[in-house]
Amino acid sequence: MKRFTTALAAAALAVAAGTASVSAGEELRIGVEGAYPPFSWKEADGSLKGFDIDITFALCEKMGRECTLVEQDWDGMIPALLARKYDAIVASMSITEERKKRVDFTVKYYNTPARFVAAEGSDLDVSPAGLAGKAVGVQRGTTHQCFMEKLFPEADLRLYQTQEEVFLDLAAGRLDAQFSDALQADEGFLKLDAGKGFAFVGGPQYDLECHGEGAGVALRKGEDELLQAFNAAILAIREDGTYKSINDKYFDFDVYGD
Repeated sequence: MKRFTTALAAAALAVAAGTASVSAGEELRIGVEGAYPPFSWKEADGSLKGFDIDITFALCEKMGRECTLVEQDWDGMIPALLARKYDAIVASMSITEERKKRVDFTVKYYNTPARFVAAEGSDLDVSPAGLAGKAVGVQRGTTHQCFMEKLFPEADLRLYQTQEEVFLDLAAGRLDAQFSDALQADEGFLKLDAGKGFAFVGGPQYDLECHGEGAGVALRKGEDELLQAFNAAILAIREDGTYKSINDKYFDFDVYGD
């Protein structure tokens, strides 16, 4: 944890400066998805829960800002930010070069690998030739769509509005495999009754161009003071144990990554 100490000292100044020049008393609106357990989901009463949700409120508290969650479908996340529907996105959005052309990102707040899931005993060959013609489901507009189109162009790629829909079709036998964040697949499918009879196939998958540097908070370009405030808050919750408390609530290892 010592590697955060120097950055934290500078970051503390950024918090003070950042919050002062971005209307310190003004409420922040945060775009979230609410359909990506365990990172975000909606309870029966309409309340939003999950790792991303808890991280959002921890960051807002550290910045001394009141925050309101704004639920948004995944494929409209960046357009809604640019249209000023909200001020920032906290929705497991990977930091990629393509997205950085449209928005600015904070430092990462977590980084986990991606993997394929298929029926146990399927002996699915995770290779371009092995997946040729196989029905593989991914959530539309994600880094996983980029990965599949780049490295497995002959697969029968099926695109879905939400990750939950991907899992439903996999369980129903309409897909040969699905591709998503490994942790999300494990916690949100394989450990549930719906995931019985399914397992990871192949090893962790990663492509820097598609998967980027981890998940960060996205903001409109040019809002540098708010960006600095978020960066400082991320480092601060890592340093003071808040991040670990949230992490341990959902996961049994540190999802921050290397």
